[in-house]
Amino acid sequence: MMLNMSIWLGITLMLLCCTSWGSASTTSRYMRRLEEGVDLPENSTYFKIPKGYNAPQQVHIHQGDFEGKAVIISWITPDEAGDSKVLYGKAPGSKYTTSVTGEANTYSFYTYKSGYIHKAVISGLEFRTRYYYTLGTGDAAREFTFVTPPESKLDTPYAFGVIGDLGQTMDSVSTLQHYMKSFGQAVLYVGDLSYADAYPFDNNVRWDTWGRLVERSTAYQPWIWTAGNHELDYLPEVGETIPFQPYIHRYHVPFEASGSTSPLWYSIKRGPATIIVLSSYSAYGKYTPQYQWFLQTLEAVDRSVTPWLIILVHSPWYNSNSYHYYEGETMRVIFEPFVVKYKVDIVFSGHVHAYERTYPVSNVEYNIVNGLCTPKNDNSAPVYVVIGDGGNVEGLAGTFTDPQPAYSAFREASFGHGLLEIQNHTHAYFTWHRNQDGERVAADSAMFLNKYWT
Repeated sequence: MMLNMSIWLGITLMLLCCTSWGSASTTSRYMRRLEEGVDLPENSTYFKIPKGYNAPQQVHIHQGDFEGKAVIISWITPDEAGDSKVLYGKAPGSKYTTSVTGEANTYSFYTYKSGYIHKAVISGLEFRTRYYYTLGTGDAAREFTFVTPPESKLDTPYAFGVIGDLGQTMDSVSTLQHYMKSFGQAVLYVGDLSYADAYPFDNNVRWDTWGRLVERSTAYQPWIWTAGNHELDYLPEVGETIPFQPYIHRYHVPFEASGSTSPLWYSIKRGPATIIVLSSYSAYGKYTPQYQWFLQTLEAVDRSVTPWLIILVHSPWYNSNSYHYYEGETMRVIFEPFVVKYKVDIVFSGHVHAYERTYPVSNVEYNIVNGLCTPKNDNSAPVYVVIGDGGNVEGLAGTFTDPQPAYSAFREASFGHGLLEIQNHTHAYFTWHRNQDGERVAADSAMFLNKYWT
């Protein structure tokens, strides 16, 4: 639901707090257990295999083009390939008007061999329209639904969920269940999916259990994927020397539609926002493909069509937690001048298993010899949100630096998720929800002002 006028009036004073370092920084005293979690067993009911021979499972959708008029549907059949056909239309049941046939592939990782991974693309869809689709046949047929995004225009409202580092523990389930009670229309996912690499030889069965866990959401709305370090699956000691193979085989994104040469970095327009996904674990120095693509993408954004410009990157550029401290620094040094120049609104990241929101901050004056290395309040710079608190097996990161930096507005070590509610071309309302509270309770909230239009 969208904010009414009384709420708008009630947050007028809060706007200053969200854009200025003049208000106090907060380190929440709300404490959760910090020990490592425990993954759900492989036979957990949360990983239930659907009924029927060779029934489609691990269903997930993603935007299938740059504009939002196509959808990629991916799923796995465990026993045989089948026909990779998707029936779809605007009415449920047997009233389908058309179909599309995709392709199926498999991959191997050490001693593991995947099921048949299907990918089909439905294109030519209408904006802001509900579609139904069916996978499989006979007793194994399964029906799902999704809604296409609104056409990108200046004052188009839209709501994104924000989740990172989810894993497959009971805390993960809690995060997922909390998010599914919200009004989010798509998820901005900031990396670290299954944590299969927590097991000997990166047990890829845990990719399967994770896919069945999140299907309850991913089959119905797109999760915009970002690759994290737990997607690397790099094990040269057993001959697995090509990074990201399980992730790339399973999670398909429309990278070529945005001129990218890799599925690890890409961009899409969705409603009022251009979403740019970066890869922390691919080359990003000057002259590299990701660097060149990033600059070209920033230059091409039309803020009169998509007023909001959002970046997803796994490793944080601003982080006052001792966990993974400074790991994103080299990427920040290289990319931040362009982020400020093009007035990026928000940078979401994960990696650190806690929550933190900054004020608008930059540190772009430093040139090695001038000594100007202190972050400063900069209203042309984005707000940085670290939200790697989905619930994974490694547990929470509870050690923050002391004192809290002036650029840090709020931080807390609890599991949860975020919601970004874009209201119009100037205002977006962000809330963070810890798992221990009801969905409508926001543990942290802020009104974000668009960098380009305000």
